[in-house]
Amino acid sequence: MSSGIKFFAGSASEELAANIAGSYGQELGKISFSHFSDGEFQPRFEETVRGKEVFLIQSTYPSIDNLFELLLMVDAAKRASAKQIVAVIPYFGYARQDRKDNPRVAIGAKLVANLLTAAGITRIMTMDLHADQIQGFFDVPVDHLYASAIFIPYLQEMGLDNLTMSSPDTGGTRRANAYAKHIDSDLVICYKQRKKANQIEKISVIGDVKDKNIVLVDDIIDTAGTLTTAADMMMKNGAKTVRALCTHAILSGNAYERLENSLLTELVVTDTIPLKQECSKIKILPTSALFADVISKVHNCESTSSLFIF
Repeated sequence: MSSGIKFFAGSASEELAANIAGSYGQELGKISFSHFSDGEFQPRFEETVRGKEVFLIQSTYPSIDNLFELLLMVDAAKRASAKQIVAVIPYFGYARQDRKDNPRVAIGAKLVANLLTAAGITRIMTMDLHADQIQGFFDVPVDHLYASAIFIPYLQEMGLDNLTMSSPDTGGTRRANAYAKHIDSDLVICYKQRKKANQIEKISVIGDVKDKNIVLVDDIIDTAGTLTTAADMMMKNGAKTVRALCTHAILSGNAYERLENSLLTELVVTDTIPLKQECSKIKILPTSALFADVISKVHNCESTSSLFIF
């Protein structure tokens, strides 16, 4: 395709970046990272980017080095006279800090947006932000992709009867309701109470789950505590099966152990974050074709709305 486009990968998303570039019909550009003994690092493009439309692909999950690596790549591209600098961030870290939900706390998502803008991005492309309003934190165009374009065809191919959509907590009810409307299924709601972050005090379900094939939908799975507790509770209430669709598989702490020991039938995730280890219950769906499609349409100034289910 166009020689005016170049793709480069950050070290956190090398495989995904190679797949996106391959789906677009190109190879990744060459970039190297110099590392100092104290942990400091410096990126260097090993080929010219002058006058090019540069796509820098990097998810910003922990450690913070992944975010700072992306910022340095953006700065390097700007100083090398790239025409356009697009940050492709399949998983946008710090998105859970999208508002002041307690006194004297930071709004991390806005800070990250400011940093990326100051570094020199001209556009951002991401998938399933934790909160849609984060798009408004940027003063550059934002292409917000939805994993529903990948998950819904997968669900339809399974042909499950008595399919019922749900969310692990009330915060995700809007997302689950959108899925339910699109595939014309029932909806039940989980109600969760927390003592503090990552610690559940109580969880219950609103609606009938008996003999239903339940599908829980969420943007992020972190410790897997909420998801596995919800799945176990629904199975004990008579559900036939419980599956989960989660875009970003952070899977920290004892998440893998919780998944293996739970009554969850299957966890379907995307490849926005590479898995730390294998798990018999996890199925990975690729996002590279969707990203490549959007990149092609953006480059050719075409509408992207046809690619999104909702």
